Amino acid sequence: MLGTLNISSLLSLFFIMLVISGISALLFLHPRVPLSFIRIHIGIVALPPLVALLAFANTNVNENVGHWSMDPLAWLMAFFVLAIGLIVQRFSARYLMGDRYYRKYFILFTFTTGVASMAWLSADLRLMVMFWGATLVGLTLLMRLNREWKVASEASKVSGRLFTISGFSLLFSVIWLFQVTGEWQLSLALTSENLAQLGSWERTGINLLIILAVIIPAAQWPFQRWLIESVVAPTPVSAIMHAGLVNAGGIILTRFSPLFNGDIASIMLLILASISVLIGSGISLVQVDYKRQLVGSTIGQMGFMLIQCALGAYIAAIIHLILHGLFKATLFLQAGSAVRRFEVSTRVNERSSYLWLMAGRTLALVVGVAFWLMAPGEGYRLISALILGWSLSVSWTQLVAFGEGRIGRIAGLSFLGGAAIVYFIIHNLFYKWLHTTVYHSVQPPMSVVIIVVCLLLFGSALGTWVARNRSSAAFAVLYLWLVRLGEAKPKSVESHPNYLKQYLS
Repeated sequence: MLGTLNISSLLSLFFIMLVISGISALLFLHPRVPLSFIRIHIGIVALPPLVALLAFANTNVNENVGHWSMDPLAWLMAFFVLAIGLIVQRFSARYLMGDRYYRKYFILFTFTTGVASMAWLSADLRLMVMFWGATLVGLTLLMRLNREWKVASEASKVSGRLFTISGFSLLFSVIWLFQVTGEWQLSLALTSENLAQLGSWERTGINLLIILAVIIPAAQWPFQRWLIESVVAPTPVSAIMHAGLVNAGGIILTRFSPLFNGDIASIMLLILASISVLIGSGISLVQVDYKRQLVGSTIGQMGFMLIQCALGAYIAAIIHLILHGLFKATLFLQAGSAVRRFEVSTRVNERSSYLWLMAGRTLALVVGVAFWLMAPGEGYRLISALILGWSLSVSWTQLVAFGEGRIGRIAGLSFLGGAAIVYFIIHNLFYKWLHTTVYHSVQPPMSVVIIVVCLLLFGSALGTWVARNRSSAAFAVLYLWLVRLGEAKPKSVESHPNYLKQYLS
């Protein structure tokens, strides 16, 4: 364990590295600096996440140094955001080469990820709001950097308006909390003594404001429009958006978790997130555009993450947002390559495939029920058992039941086993690192959890029925509704980037 002096030294070193990264980006902005300097800049950008990783690996205390939080969660989030930014900038060095605003992208990437990391290190509520607001501003500027392209400008306006609502909502909730507790420091404001000063209506009001501030950047229904419009942004911008910034809702809710006690605010979050899961999954299934499929997937995954938060499973939500961020960054950065779609094997009607299919569904049912019976009184276990069983059934169908021959099925079984082992190791490691940092709040009533489970099961059953009755009117109505829901407004759609004609002329 590091002493207080070493922790302070690491914090100072971290900020020095951030400042050096910013100076490097500003230097690259000068037209006389050669483009080859980008390699040096990327090397400099790698320094802050290395310092954050060193601090995370050596910090096992929950304490503050001035206005900054030194707990493992803060350093983990700082490292994650900066690592995603490093990967995206490394990819952009060649991908964006030749773009008119090539240099400006890197200073905005550096600025956005830098202030985002500082937001999660902030122990002072004022700094947290300020740096989170700066992160939203940086994201908006990235989307509207190419002002000549009208559709990108329109998308940035939609996002900017919603981000403004989110930022002010978080600001008002923080001011309200300060008015009652008299504390700007997060850890002091959320002590049991200060929370006891909150009336039920005050706690609910603050919670609702925080939830509003969370579901907008997470693109949850009914605020998913900005993420759909943002597909016109360059692929690296989409990668850093989906992998690092839409996940912020899980971090914010984890930081404010002592406020949530299973009241009406938690129930509303649970219901909105469940609706978003169904809508996001539907959009990803009906869209043919690859980036729009990823948008639908992000909406659904963020819904699952917020369900975990609403049920008090904050460590699971942190694991979810990190794995989702890495996975989604990979998908976006390989978006330019050929996409190989899964096709149902022609052997689906064979007896062997049918037996493998039934075996997989039986195994999924057994695993799901066993997972729930480990703690049947926890609402999180019930929903997680449903998600786990469904995921195992789908993975088994694609990797094993429809595998090509014996070798294909053996490979599918090996992949599923390896994935289960990796997840088990990651879950245990994160629980060990964060169990003293993350607060476990009161869960909503089991009746509400059962309603959410029924809603998810209804959506799954409806999708299965519609898929088997594709000639029905219900299929056409649902299909067209989801297509319309996943499409951007006409102002944000253009068949060809016409602004390029100005450069050619």
